[in-house]
Amino acid sequence: MATSKTAANTSPLFPTALPSMEDFGKLIEQLKLPGVDVGALVEWQRKDMEALAEANRQAYEGIQSLAQRRGEILRDTLAQWQDALKDATGTDALSQQTEAAQRGVQQAVDNFRELAQLEAQARNNSWKVVQDRLNENMANLQQLLQPKK
Repeated sequence: MATSKTAANTSPLFPTALPSMEDFGKLIEQLKLPGVDVGALVEWQRKDMEALAEANRQAYEGIQSLAQRRGEILRDTLAQWQDALKDATGTDALSQQTEAAQRGVQQAVDNFRELAQLEAQARNNSWKVVQDRLNENMANLQQLLQPKK
């Protein structure tokens, strides 16, 4: 008994695999809807999936960059604390510790600002991909809804 690739991997009630774009196109063709350009519909869905994949890639890379920078900041901060503790002896230790604490607070504010900017940039890059595809879809819909001459 021959079964399709999708049917072999799914049950009718609980599918475990999503149909491919090719399967989607075949399904639409079987419905034989008059005036429906199956190729254009499949292409439209393919572009949507590509946009979502690109948005996910952008988000993932942004999160990686953010995590890497946080690690760098943590290593730098620990090194600065170690240096400050080594120099914390002597007659002017209190003034050195106060200066180190002030520098540390300013550095923490600067680091927080940098991380917030990295996070916002990652979010904006990912959202832009989705937004561009939504705009493309709206233009396609407007074109499809134009009266035929």
